[in-house]
Amino acid sequence: MRTHTTKRLSVLTLLITFVLLTVSAATPSGSEIMWEVYNRDSGETMSANLIMTITNARGAVRERSIAQYRMDKDGVESKLMFFLSPSDVRNTSFLSFSYEDGRSDDQYIYLPAIKRVKRIASTSKNDSFMGSDFTYDDMGSRHPDLDVHKVLRKETIDGVSTLVVESIAKGDEDYPRTLSWIVDGQWFGLKKEFYLPDGTRGRTLTIDSYEEIDGIYVITDMTMRNLEGNTSTRIRMEDVEFNLDFNDNFFSERQMKIGPRR
Repeated sequence: MRTHTTKRLSVLTLLITFVLLTVSAATPSGSEIMWEVYNRDSGETMSANLIMTITNARGAVRERSIAQYRMDKDGVESKLMFFLSPSDVRNTSFLSFSYEDGRSDDQYIYLPAIKRVKRIASTSKNDSFMGSDFTYDDMGSRHPDLDVHKVLRKETIDGVSTLVVESIAKGDEDYPRTLSWIVDGQWFGLKKEFYLPDGTRGRTLTIDSYEEIDGIYVITDMTMRNLEGNTSTRIRMEDVEFNLDFNDNFFSERQMKIGPRR
């Protein structure tokens, strides 16, 4: 009888082990997920019109119109943004280069008042981007190797299955820990939480709308909330186009001064 029970327990143990191994094999690691996000197809070239709405702690609203262009070529993601309105930011432009080899982003801003292009120092990457709740670091593509990633759990958001990934920064960061809700199999985020060094949430990013355009999932409405300052910034994306023919010199300091013509 003991032998029979022991055999049953052994079989049960093997079954449990098999199930656990199967589940483990089916769920990619945190690092694998973030690499999928980083390498997700976002089109070789793209243009879009952005509407940025900034709301301060008193509820006052400022709206900005932006033309954005992006190109992914030879291991470099180039992004160029032109502020079209209102008058206090008109003709300001922003240029960013993100590198697949893990080098730090190169970022530049053109200030029409002084007619000068300024390089964004690495020490300023966590500063506010043009008075919004996004930072300069948010404007680039964060390399997965900058963090240690771990899958915490699966979670459903509005009927969509997501994998919750914890990312711990390897270096000193204003937000050393983040949580990302990544759509399983599609590899884009629906939500992100940024945690301060003391463990409290500093900011939250929510994706309110996305759509498939030319076979590519595009986030068309997102909001960053600063929980410390009780402020928020919403960005809506319109008129998205892919497969554009950019001049090789379009993503340049010269173009920053010329404007959005291409």
